[in-house]
Amino acid sequence: MKKSQVSNRKSQIFLFNTLGRKKEVFKPLKPDFVRIYDCGPTVYMDAHIGNMWRYLVSDFLRRILEYNHYSVKQVMNITDVGHLTEDDLLAADSGEDKLEVTAKKEKKSVLEVADYYTKAYFKDRKALNILDPHVVCKATDNIPEMIKMIKVLEEKGYAYRLQDRICYDVAKFKPYGLLSGKKLSELKLGARLEPVAGKKNPYDFSLWIMDENHLMKWDSPWGVGYPGWHIECSAMSTKYLGDELDIHTGGEDNIFPHHENEIAQSEAATGKKFVRYWVHVRHNLVNGKKMSKSAGNYYLLSNLTGQGFDPMAYRYLCLTSHYRSKFNFSISALRAAQQALNRLRLKVFEMKKATDKRVITSETAFAKEFREAVNDDLGTPQAIAVVWKVVASPLLSLSSKLELIKDFDQVLGLNLADYEFRVPQKIREIMERREKCRLKRNFSGADKLREEARRLGYTISDTPKGPKITPITN
Repeated sequence: MKKSQVSNRKSQIFLFNTLGRKKEVFKPLKPDFVRIYDCGPTVYMDAHIGNMWRYLVSDFLRRILEYNHYSVKQVMNITDVGHLTEDDLLAADSGEDKLEVTAKKEKKSVLEVADYYTKAYFKDRKALNILDPHVVCKATDNIPEMIKMIKVLEEKGYAYRLQDRICYDVAKFKPYGLLSGKKLSELKLGARLEPVAGKKNPYDFSLWIMDENHLMKWDSPWGVGYPGWHIECSAMSTKYLGDELDIHTGGEDNIFPHHENEIAQSEAATGKKFVRYWVHVRHNLVNGKKMSKSAGNYYLLSNLTGQGFDPMAYRYLCLTSHYRSKFNFSISALRAAQQALNRLRLKVFEMKKATDKRVITSETAFAKEFREAVNDDLGTPQAIAVVWKVVASPLLSLSSKLELIKDFDQVLGLNLADYEFRVPQKIREIMERREKCRLKRNFSGADKLREEARRLGYTISDTPKGPKITPITN
């Protein structure tokens, strides 16, 4: 990504740090270099748009850092083993491996399942214009690194053996609970977990599980088996970014136990502070409830494109929502975002035809306002407002507006200057069905189809040369 052409000066960036529960000035370990680790997907089924919202926020973060002239190394894992069905519910070490469950259900090998859903995930990333991480690391490619870290933890007294697993002793790590604010004494009192025989504490978690019947298994010093979910991120982040990270991102449901356990493992193994800034994204809601696969109240990106929506309309909608605020998704909100994006694209198209090259001093004020917005804890809603101020400004020439918006788009990632209108397949199908109705003089049916297209953000007009489709902009 090109760096900002409007200003070469580094500005202060503020991030809300989950670790301190407050907004802090961002200061990386090295002055010009930022190391980011993103908790990636568990590839056992399609990622829904709530999952993609979380990765869009990581994309905004990276773009903002690069806009401020930082060099960034972004690493993201792919979990293709060891994530149990109950891991996210605090029921430590319960349930089956999610990949195995899908493999049995779909009558495929685990490798086929992982490969299929990894490709589907990256297809959605591309459609949403999310930058590729510099490193994508699969859990199954990094088993030796996990075994090495577990051995270190065992040697240092943080791990103990049971008959069928190696467990991490959370009581040995005194700062345990600092990230989430949970106290171990309270966790013990409120534990509702099925006890695992021999565990010292119900929240002790598995580092390695011995299981010769597991579909994915490796040799280890403790026996044939597979790694626990939490050790994966600790081992891979250390391998690709070093012992200390600048930023670690994830959804708010990762805070406990996953990220709490990552800290315990990593800091016990290295003796160093694991992460300086923890950035967590709030859930995407539907009717006030968390969008989730288990609840079945989720949308896939393909569901939306199948209805005629542009994937970038969802990106625009996410830009208008702050990552630490409640984000309630609805089709009506997406429709409004589609119309706003259409309007912005048409405005930019008009700017591209301009020949006036005057430079107005107010350019600097708009650029400063935009930078301050995005640098204030990823303030993309405020940044979008600045974009519309530029569009409406009577003080700027069209060419000046275009240069500013092109500069801002390095963060927004909407590809505004390169946009070419293409009729979505769904809308084209509606138009063709409408034409058949008109030929049969079924004007009532034709009107209903025109209204259907309108609800999806497009107008079908009848012209002497045939039907014409245009995006609705208001």
